[in-house]
Amino acid sequence: MREQTQTNSAAPGDRLIRAGAIVFFIGTVATLVTVAPLLLGTTPFPTFMFVLSMLMGVGFLIAGAGVFRSIAAGRRQARAESGPSASPSR
Repeated sequence: MREQTQTNSAAPGDRLIRAGAIVFFIGTVATLVTVAPLLLGTTPFPTFMFVLSMLMGVGFLIAGAGVFRSIAAGRRQARAESGPSASPSR
């Protein structure tokens, strides 16, 4: 079944991972811009720039949610392919 998977097909969670990476990158740039005046000895930026720096964490959480969604979809697909007889016994 693996041979039928297209390399450019979007799996569940891929959009979340991409969106999280973009938000993380924006937060990284905001963090660098916010910290630069503190290191250069100039006047610091207003508080909203520090809030924008929090986008790094938000982007990381969004991407993490995408990874977990992708893992869950992979597990569901593996269970569906293996059939009901391959369920683990306790």
